[in-house]
Amino acid sequence: MSEQIITGIDVGTYHVKVAVARIPKNAGPNAKPEIIGTGLAESRGLKSGYIMNEAEVARSIKSALTQAEKSAKLSIKKAHVAIGSIGLEEVYSHGEIIPSRADSEIIPSDLEKVMTDSEERIMDHIPNRRILHSIPLRHLVDGAEVLGRPQGLKGTKLEVDSLFITTYEQHVNDLIRTIESQGVFVEDIIASPLAASFVMLSKAQKRAGCILTNIGAETTSIVVFEDSTPISLKIFPIGSNDITNDIALGLRIPLEDAEKVKRGAMTSATYSKKRLDEIIHERLRMIFGLIDGHLKKIKRDGLLPAGIILTGGGANVTGTVEVAKAALELPARTATLDIGKNLKIRDASWAVAYGLCMWGAIDTEETSALGIVKHTRRNILSWFSQFLP
Repeated sequence: MSEQIITGIDVGTYHVKVAVARIPKNAGPNAKPEIIGTGLAESRGLKSGYIMNEAEVARSIKSALTQAEKSAKLSIKKAHVAIGSIGLEEVYSHGEIIPSRADSEIIPSDLEKVMTDSEERIMDHIPNRRILHSIPLRHLVDGAEVLGRPQGLKGTKLEVDSLFITTYEQHVNDLIRTIESQGVFVEDIIASPLAASFVMLSKAQKRAGCILTNIGAETTSIVVFEDSTPISLKIFPIGSNDITNDIALGLRIPLEDAEKVKRGAMTSATYSKKRLDEIIHERLRMIFGLIDGHLKKIKRDGLLPAGIILTGGGANVTGTVEVAKAALELPARTATLDIGKNLKIRDASWAVAYGLCMWGAIDTEETSALGIVKHTRRNILSWFSQFLP
C-alpha cells in the first residue's frame, strides 16, 4: 500500500482549520494518521456556520490552506470537509420490505433496500435539504428486534428504524463551491459533531452511552451515542460569544475586556468574582437547559452512564463542568485530545479537523471492513461497522 495523504478542512465560525495527515507506506490496518501540517486562519464572512460573504470566506480558507501546504511541504488537491451550521437537523424514519430471496434469507442488498425505503418516506418532508448521513438504529425481522446483524436470518418482513442527518442543500453547495474555488476538490462532507466524535470519544464511552458537547463561538452542538451508535445530533444557536456579551453587559465593560475576563486572562477590582460567576453560570445553565430538554425529548435524560464530554472554547470557561453535572444530573468532564507525541495539534479545538483525517484514513481502504459511507450515503453497512467495538 502506498503512502496516503489526507486533508481535513474545518470551516468554523471563529476559525478555519486545515489538518494534513499521512499514513505511512505499508502501515497496518489500524494505523492512525500522523499530522504533518496544519493551517489556521480567522474566519470571516460566516454567521452561525452559514456563508454570508463568499469572497471573505474564500480568503480565510486560502490563508489556512497556504499555511498547511507550507507546513506539510506539499500541495493540497483534495480534502474531507466538515459542516456544522445550525442548519444541521436530524430526522427519524422507518422502512420495511419483503426479503428478496425465495428462501426468505436476508442478504446485504435487502439491508440497502430497507434503508432506501426508509429514506423515501421522508423526502417529501425535507424540501431544500440534503441527507449527509443515513444511520440504521434498529432492525426487526417479523416484528422481533434483531440483536446483532440481520444478514443471514430468515423472515417474511425486514424493518428498520433509522436516523438521517440533513442540512440545507444551498449551504452544502456554497461550502463546496467556495473550497473548490481554491483548487481543492471536496471528496466528501461530514457533520462536524460526528467528525469530532472519532477522536474525542472512546469505544467504551460510545458503548455505554454518552453525549459529546461542543460549545463553540456561536453554536453549541451535541451528538448522543448509545450502544456504539450515534442516536441523535442537534445544533443550538447559542455559544460562548453569548457568555462574553453577558459579561460585557453585566459588568459594563468593553467586549474585548469581557472576552479576556471570560478566559481568565484579566482581573479587576471593579467587579466581584461572585458577580462574574453568577453571570457566567446563568448563561451556562441556559445552554445545558436546552441540552436537557433535548435529552428528555429523545428519552435519554439521566440515562447516559458515560455522561457528558465537553469540548470547544466554552468548555474551558470556569464552572462549566460543575454546571453541566448539576443541570443534567450526569457525570461530566472536559474532553482531551490525545494523539500521542504530535505537537502540530495543540488542543481539543482541532478535534474536527483531525477527526476528518481519521474519517479519510478509514475510507481510503475500499476493501476494509471499516469503510465509511461517503456523503452519497449509500454504503450503509460500512457506515455502521465503524461504530462497532
